[in-house]
Amino acid sequence: MIELSFRTLRVRLGATTLAALTLFGTAACGAAAHDSAPRAAVAVAAADQIRPGLTERDDLRTVFDAAGVRGSFALLDVRTQSTTVVDRRLAQTPLVPASSFKVPHALVALETGAVKSPDEVIPWDGTPQPFPAWEQDMTMREAVRISNAAAFQVIARRIGLQRERQWLHRLGYGNRQTGAVVDRFWLDGPLKISAVEQTRFMERLAAGRLPASREHQRTVRGLIKLEEKDGYELFAKSGWQNAPGPGTGWWTGWVERGGRVYAFALNIDVVKDGDAGKRATVARELLQRLNVLPTA
Repeated sequence: MIELSFRTLRVRLGATTLAALTLFGTAACGAAAHDSAPRAAVAVAAADQIRPGLTERDDLRTVFDAAGVRGSFALLDVRTQSTTVVDRRLAQTPLVPASSFKVPHALVALETGAVKSPDEVIPWDGTPQPFPAWEQDMTMREAVRISNAAAFQVIARRIGLQRERQWLHRLGYGNRQTGAVVDRFWLDGPLKISAVEQTRFMERLAAGRLPASREHQRTVRGLIKLEEKDGYELFAKSGWQNAPGPGTGWWTGWVERGGRVYAFALNIDVVKDGDAGKRATVARELLQRLNVLPTA
């Protein structure tokens, strides 16, 4: 039956078109088999944007409106592989990840040996910082908790540009672009990722399915675990491009509840004082409205 179908295709489509289809199928199979290859990462990214089961809930824009901010939200129900979005266009628009990149960055730091453990002290390099709390030595664990960009700039220089590029492709993270500046690419660009893509990355980290050691994935999950109560666990990381000025604000992670996993990503425009503090507030409200988090 397969052979007959193949011959029928050859007659109807012609050799050139069929060869193209065969090449596409071979590439797709290769990507599935070799998760670390750049081609696989591209295939994953393309699939992220076109998977079936997308539900638009623009009625939930009222949550953003009530907070006085503009933004988008994506929620992936891992069991059903269905995605719910608020503002579909914006949820699929790649944006600079800022400190939400600390999640894969911490994993890369451990995988490359640039940092031996999450409790290794990262020395402050002496450069002035926008927040006084960043102007001190601290462990990587502490740097994730207070979102210390300066500490991760030191880590990035240890990793080096070549290995950063290799790991972006290996993880299939965003557009995988570093540019030429090793310690700024996730803060200013060219690295970008959409809210929908963030949920796919978080889905794989939650399940321990990234192409990295399970031990290091467990460690990173522990670094971003925020809560465990009322029958659920919440894992999340914030981001703020151009902090403390106007830019994109992120809150992304996942919820484990009732044996199910829900990956989420929120981004908002941080325009004025106080907007950054609304990232978690708005995301929690949306998670409650979607019955992922229990209501207070």
